[in-house]
Amino acid sequence: MLKIALAQIEIIPGRPDLNTKTMFAQIEQARQQQMQMIIFPEMSIPGYFLGDTWEQITFLKDCEEYGQQIIESSTDICIIFGNIAMDWTKVNDDGRIRKYNACFIAYQGKLLGNDNFPYPFRIKTLQPNYREFDDERHFYSLRKLAIELELNVNQLLQPVTINIANKQLKLGCLLCEDGWSDDYAVKPIIALQQNGPVDLFVNISSSPYTIGKNNKRNRIFSAQVTKVNTPLVYVNNTGIQNNGKTIYTFDGCSTVYNRKGEIIEYCPGFSSSLTCIDLHLTTDHVKSSSTTPNDDRNISTIYQSLAYGTKYFLDSIGLKKVVIGASGGIDSAVSAALYTQILGPDNVLLVNMPSIYNSKTTQNLSAKLAQNLGCLYTIMPIQEVVDYTIQQLGNAPIVDLKSGKEQQLKISPFVIENIQARDRSSRILAGVAAAFGAGFTCNANKSEMTVGYSTLYGDQGGFLAALSDLWKYQIYELAIFLNTTIYKKEVIPQEIINLVPSAELSFEQSVDEGKGDPIIYPYHDYLFKAFMEHWNRRTPEDILLWYEQGVLEEKIGCQPGLVATLFSTPDEFITDLEKWWKLYTGMAVAKRIQAPPVLAVSRRAYGFDHREAQNRTYFTINYQKLREKLLLKAK
Repeated sequence: MLKIALAQIEIIPGRPDLNTKTMFAQIEQARQQQMQMIIFPEMSIPGYFLGDTWEQITFLKDCEEYGQQIIESSTDICIIFGNIAMDWTKVNDDGRIRKYNACFIAYQGKLLGNDNFPYPFRIKTLQPNYREFDDERHFYSLRKLAIELELNVNQLLQPVTINIANKQLKLGCLLCEDGWSDDYAVKPIIALQQNGPVDLFVNISSSPYTIGKNNKRNRIFSAQVTKVNTPLVYVNNTGIQNNGKTIYTFDGCSTVYNRKGEIIEYCPGFSSSLTCIDLHLTTDHVKSSSTTPNDDRNISTIYQSLAYGTKYFLDSIGLKKVVIGASGGIDSAVSAALYTQILGPDNVLLVNMPSIYNSKTTQNLSAKLAQNLGCLYTIMPIQEVVDYTIQQLGNAPIVDLKSGKEQQLKISPFVIENIQARDRSSRILAGVAAAFGAGFTCNANKSEMTVGYSTLYGDQGGFLAALSDLWKYQIYELAIFLNTTIYKKEVIPQEIINLVPSAELSFEQSVDEGKGDPIIYPYHDYLFKAFMEHWNRRTPEDILLWYEQGVLEEKIGCQPGLVATLFSTPDEFITDLEKWWKLYTGMAVAKRIQAPPVLAVSRRAYGFDHREAQNRTYFTINYQKLREKLLLKAK
């Protein structure tokens, strides 16, 4: 039996001093509970998503120094932790100093593992370079080291031997992605077992929350553990980290699997904790789990991630107050309820900014929302300034200084809509936020972000896009969840939930007449999701092929039979498809690049997780052929 402490700590990126202080506190607590081993997450000293801070030599030396302090504290307890490891005599492929994402095993004041390995630490074998990860930019992997040493990588996947309580124990050390090896040629857990046998596998991770990710991890890790018939301890961190344009929450959910692959301990998500366990390595007699893994695909966990990430982001940038443009619509209502729950009603100011196009219905609902939440509220009409701006733009002469000819700008209805949106955000919300000592929010959802259905420097402005990784149907789910579960009363008026979504920027968008957004959310949410979130991204060619085969709803996940009710002819369907594809790959890209940071919850979020260039719109050869075929057939 081994007495192990799982240190599921909050890691603050770029602050090795604070992280080390936290680690010392956890080590002392584990020592008081007479633990033999304490396990910390991956990169527990520096943090993981640091951008090009990894290129700062002085920072790297500090990380080394703090790591040495942790090693020296291992006099009577084995400490396993993640840190950057340096080989100052070598360089990476880019010519910079050699850096490894490493797992350190310290005991009795020294590092273990150099008896069968080139270094006294273990190196990450499989480095992810998809989604939010960019490991190859900074770290040298075990696979690269094997090539350099002219060895098979499996030869380097050696367990670490440690003697605890007069018993020899072989540890198989894995770093995060090393456990997600299904699509890799190298299988670290298998190689380690063959070079052992291993008594205990340890996976130290820094793994962001993603909808459904923990469910998948439990299936994969359980299967691997069953195959090697050896227990595994997985330790993940909490907190938030970012890579500039995208913010990620880390949920922890550290887990212990027995040798049958059964979960025998599971740490609560989004909560820092020290969990102590007596782990039986060779028998099936284990204590029952105190916490059952939750379904991380439901709206409850999505809300938990959003609230947790938003709170920690506000703390990290020092914001204690927010200003929200309250339109009477569902997005701003959900945003208001979320921030009020985090900051308290006295620190949330809702601003209603009516023009002649805003109905009394939405104006009254905005006031009702503020009253239900108990937060601050003000009304600032914009029509007078909008009229002045239209007049100023339309009457100002545009002079060709060479010829002396004059012309005037034509102010179209579309321009007038944008003037309203920019006046609300760039003038009023920005000004109110400055005066209130706050930041103002971006309330855009993922559907709007996908096709640029928001105004640049207008409603796409703000310090954080907390809801921009949620499709519209998820916004509605979240609204209901906030009412029924978080507040346990109707803070978001049911009338807002029932109201047709509308920007109310013209009389053609009158909510009282049932006129709303051009996005048909029950269909377009799923179409856009296929463009953006599918692992193999879908293009109009895929969509049109599925449409022809009659399997489109099944493939994208929307309501069966919906497409036929929306589009009576192939021509209507194709026109709609091409309209949104052109926006998604066109102007919307420029808008997304300039958008606020997005709080990620899905399998792919906008920002660094969705790396895109401003290219021209393209339709494939087969799409053109299929399009022509369907249109000819319909004639």
